[in-house]
Amino acid sequence: MTLRTLDTLGSLEGKRVIVRCDLNVPLRDGIITDDGRVRASLPTLNALINAGARVVVCSHLGRPDGAPDPQYSLEPVAQRLSELLGAPVAFARDTVGESAKEAVASLDDGGVVVIENLRFNPGETAKDDAARGAFAAELAKLGDVLVSDGFGVVHRKQASVYELAELLPSAAGLLIAAELDVLDRLTENPERPYAVVLGGSKVSDKLGVISHLLPRVDKILVGGGMLFTFLKAQGHAVASSLLEEDQLETVRGYIAEAAERGVELVLPTDVVVAASFGADAAHEVVAADAIESTPFGASGIGLDIGPETAAHFGEVIRESKTVFWNGPMGVFEFPAFAAGTKTVAQALTEVDGLSVVGGGDSAAAVRQLGFSDDQFGHISTGGGASLEFLEGKKLPGLEVLGWA
Repeated sequence: MTLRTLDTLGSLEGKRVIVRCDLNVPLRDGIITDDGRVRASLPTLNALINAGARVVVCSHLGRPDGAPDPQYSLEPVAQRLSELLGAPVAFARDTVGESAKEAVASLDDGGVVVIENLRFNPGETAKDDAARGAFAAELAKLGDVLVSDGFGVVHRKQASVYELAELLPSAAGLLIAAELDVLDRLTENPERPYAVVLGGSKVSDKLGVISHLLPRVDKILVGGGMLFTFLKAQGHAVASSLLEEDQLETVRGYIAEAAERGVELVLPTDVVVAASFGADAAHEVVAADAIESTPFGASGIGLDIGPETAAHFGEVIRESKTVFWNGPMGVFEFPAFAAGTKTVAQALTEVDGLSVVGGGDSAAAVRQLGFSDDQFGHISTGGGASLEFLEGKKLPGLEVLGWA
């Protein structure tokens, strides 16, 4: 089976098209701090507007536990969307209630409405199939067609992602199609050399990715908090750095498998160790096999890869033709511990081939550090969905659209 795309839906002029986006943006005091996911939705929305559809945008935001919560309202997103589209965007103050029904009924061809946070209704994320189905049935009354374009949620069996796609004629939007094209290139016959850069806090978050990609890549570079579990697995002391003791044997297995397959496992040779976890903490650069040699001793905390490691990672990345990066190299939110992440990001902008930033914290990091989306081959909006795809898992939100 192949993915159903927009062209399979026929003429959409005058039709009510529900678009399931992923507009789960970070907010601070009601202000969007990173509108990347809103901007990523624009190609599909503009295509539908130009086709004369009556566009009903729906999304989740945060984790409001199935009840209305003003701090998770999509109203700021509707306002930002209006600015980006250069046209009025209506906002409904409920999901399937009177406000939503009236707003949809008032749409003209090419008009857009955003309905309130889907997760304000407990049926959206209910574990019970019947509860999700009942909410999906109410949502279906708002539209004639569903366009699923929230790649960040296709790994979730949720009412607006799965059951709604069974109730209405449905297809994937341009964002999902683009994400799948890139992820397919990362798993099927990638151009070589192929390097994967993994960071973030926990090895356990990346186990499936490492296992699935080991037979497919040439090099794996490890940074972030997860590096300390690798160092410990090699017998090095890591002081008070983040460590997953229960993953040590698994990591030793990966180290051995990489050697057997001829995959180069590139681990840090130096790290930045701090006296404590804080933006202004005293810190020193130390060899990766001598972390406790700092004045902080056993209480030291590794918060970034060191400059020697960052430079080497950059060289490996620039020499590669395909690079996938997921997870920052350190605590990039603190300027003192952002250098490793910034060096890796810069190197990805210089790749002569396909460079992919794997969503989530990595996407937030590159934007916070001053990079623009168009400097990279692709910035995924997927996060967890991208990782599960790269683990080889079946994603229900894609299967229901014909992807197999």
